[in-house]
Amino acid sequence: MSAGIATEAEPTEGDLWVFGYGSLMWRPGFEFVERVPARLIGEHRALCVYSFVHRGTPEKPGLVLGLDRGGACRGVAFRVAGKLRVDAVNYLREREQVTSVYREVSRSVWLENEPRRRVSALTYVVDRGHVQYAGRLSFAEQLRYVRQGHGQSGNNRDYVLSTVGAIEAAGFRDLPLHRLAQMLHDGVSSHR
Repeated sequence: MSAGIATEAEPTEGDLWVFGYGSLMWRPGFEFVERVPARLIGEHRALCVYSFVHRGTPEKPGLVLGLDRGGACRGVAFRVAGKLRVDAVNYLREREQVTSVYREVSRSVWLENEPRRRVSALTYVVDRGHVQYAGRLSFAEQLRYVRQGHGQSGNNRDYVLSTVGAIEAAGFRDLPLHRLAQMLHDGVSSHR
């Protein structure tokens, strides 16, 4: 196990659940056997991470999602077969831990299928002490960072719009993110 990785986040056998709340919803990148709408309580989805690699650079950061404390978050839980858990965790660490802005943890999530049940899922929560933690930014600031951001995984605008599309496809809305997406569609100035 890598230094800085929460030991609670790595059960060693059986199927693995992974909670996705941003790009994992629309581009998981790992094999899974089940995909279920889910809710995590205690943290909320927020554009609170400066992106220095995937959607920006240190000179021109983009802005990506993190789970920040308080509230709740609807997303997707993926069940990975036990025989593929090591591959999935390795892939996720390579993707999500490029700059160690996230803490890899296990969280209880409620699966929103029948019968409704709670499972422990691997997820990535923002490290508030990391230099890339943006905190709470105004919509104008969010819009500015999203418009300027472009990194190894493409432009930041596409990231926001794809995430909103995945949220809508899952049958719910995220009002702040939808508002930002509307501003991006409408070409609203960041000086508002």
